[in-house]
Amino acid sequence: MRLILTFVLLMLVWLLWSGFFKPLLISLGLLSCLFTLFLARRMGFFKREVFSLHLAYRLIPFWGWLALELIKSNLTVARIVLSPKMVISPTVVQLTAQSDDPVLQAILGNSITLTPGTVTLDDHEGELLVHCLTRQGADALLEGDMNRRVAALQRS
Repeated sequence: MRLILTFVLLMLVWLLWSGFFKPLLISLGLLSCLFTLFLARRMGFFKREVFSLHLAYRLIPFWGWLALELIKSNLTVARIVLSPKMVISPTVVQLTAQSDDPVLQAILGNSITLTPGTVTLDDHEGELLVHCLTRQGADALLEGDMNRRVAALQRS
């Protein structure tokens, strides 16, 4: 049942995002979704509790907060890049995820990477290695607001 539900969800998302409803493109989307399911099944995705959608209702407010952070970061990076001095201070920091859940650690790493000016270089057993464009960005990341918000997705 999980396999069928995931396939339907993947196809719907593919159709909505592609916006093309020609037979050739739909068949290519179908093949893509089937291949994705094949790989996910081989990796044991459907055997674990990772599949559950228990985070779904808590993700929506998090996405709203993340969207605001993305806008602020975009403006900061644009200001740095357009500045005649281009004051950058590339920094690599190590961040410990507050959650032991691998899904939440992946959400944290992806959220950091989505934010302009930061890239998650490595995520190994809850230790994230992050490259930041500026020292101020690294300090803000180490303050832990994003880490706390991601860890809060697990609670309740």
